[in-house]
Amino acid sequence: MVEWIRKLLIRTVLPLRKRKELFFSQFYFSIAFRISLNYLRLLIINSVVFCLLFVGVYLGISAYDSNTLQKQLVFSLENEEIYISDFEEKNPYYMQGLSLKILNEDTQQIVFNDIERSIEKRDSLLHKVFYGTIDDQKVLIVKDTQKIKIGDTGYVLYFQFDLSEECLLLYRLLPFVILLLAFFTACVIGYGKNGDEKVFLPIKNMSRLANRLTVNNLQSERINIAGTKNELKDLAETINKMLDRIELSYESQKQFVSDASHELRTPIAVIQGYVNMLDRWGKSDPEVLEESIEAIKNESKSMQELVEKLLFLSRHDKKTLKLEKHMFNMRVLVEDMLKETKMVTTNRIIETKALEDVMVYGDRQALKQAIRVFVDNAVKYTSDGDSIYISCENKDGDCVISVEDTGIGMTRKDIDNIFERFYRSDHVRDRKINGHGLGLSIAKLIILKHTGNIRVRSQYTKGSSFIVTLPRRR
Repeated sequence: MVEWIRKLLIRTVLPLRKRKELFFSQFYFSIAFRISLNYLRLLIINSVVFCLLFVGVYLGISAYDSNTLQKQLVFSLENEEIYISDFEEKNPYYMQGLSLKILNEDTQQIVFNDIERSIEKRDSLLHKVFYGTIDDQKVLIVKDTQKIKIGDTGYVLYFQFDLSEECLLLYRLLPFVILLLAFFTACVIGYGKNGDEKVFLPIKNMSRLANRLTVNNLQSERINIAGTKNELKDLAETINKMLDRIELSYESQKQFVSDASHELRTPIAVIQGYVNMLDRWGKSDPEVLEESIEAIKNESKSMQELVEKLLFLSRHDKKTLKLEKHMFNMRVLVEDMLKETKMVTTNRIIETKALEDVMVYGDRQALKQAIRVFVDNAVKYTSDGDSIYISCENKDGDCVISVEDTGIGMTRKDIDNIFERFYRSDHVRDRKINGHGLGLSIAKLIILKHTGNIRVRSQYTKGSSFIVTLPRRR
């Protein structure tokens, strides 16, 4: 049965819902309009409920008055304040809308009856409520029956309370109530629409901003987030932060391209200069020829190193950099690097303070490249006779590699910026020390890829130390 109902709903309800969505998709309804429409629907429902409650309470109060009169009459009869014989002339409550028929329960004789319109001719709505037409007039009557005993005689009292006048007054009053509700509904819709427009103003600002936004005004265009905070304000603030990140990334990328172009322009200019010199008069001069070949060779090597570094950074930025990680002993790698450095660099004092076995999970070649950056910088920024210390320590399973030197050191500004791409200190440029300013950026990326960290300690003219910590694999 459940499956049959489900299939029936799929065949009937779903096609109707799709047609409805297809029909309304042809129109453009703003969010403010939808909310205002929802206001209108809720107000109409509440107005109808209010009118029904108003009618019910109004008639209920009238019926309560009838019940009060009945209780007064019964109390008076039972306490013989009013005698049955008194009803032969007039019902004392008739002017208040209460009609009465008194029947002797023993003899079934009607003692008193001022109910002019018979109850049996009414159309019944509820057990005690009758609505119908008598003498071409619509009437609403509440009736009740009660038995009492006066002395030894029992009586049956039939009460009938006419609400026709109350209904007539209600009919006259109800249109004014409906008009008043309509007026308030219109006011609420108008005020709500203005309020909705203010609430959704950030969305309009976002739309305008998106239409105006270009590369040229990326720096200046932001959404106004002044005023009371709400969810849309939070969204606007989030979009502003996103634009800040995009701007920072764009400026960084633009600076990266500019710096790369500048770094490539210098060796190309040198190569072109030596080529022109060879073309003019260097072909027959062995000294010029040898100098040109050596310079071209050095500049070509420098360009190759720069291009390789740029490709490494590009792979990292594109998330295509892959590392082949495995377990190996870092002490062996540091010992090999210590021997290579001593072999290549003969005018520096290359020593170690500690060499301890420590297992590391990582890419051996990439980590060697990163440590080589620190060692090469130590050699580059020291003078003849300065000392360089390369250490490898095992601290509670973590691998700590340190490269210390007694070279030119760094200032606080340099320490804060040395890992930025293409950054080079002014003191380095003045000393005409070659470099591209990319080595430390690459080293940092490799260490971070191994969830490690780098600490830098330096004192200007006294020397620097780089401490790399690779955490134990857990």
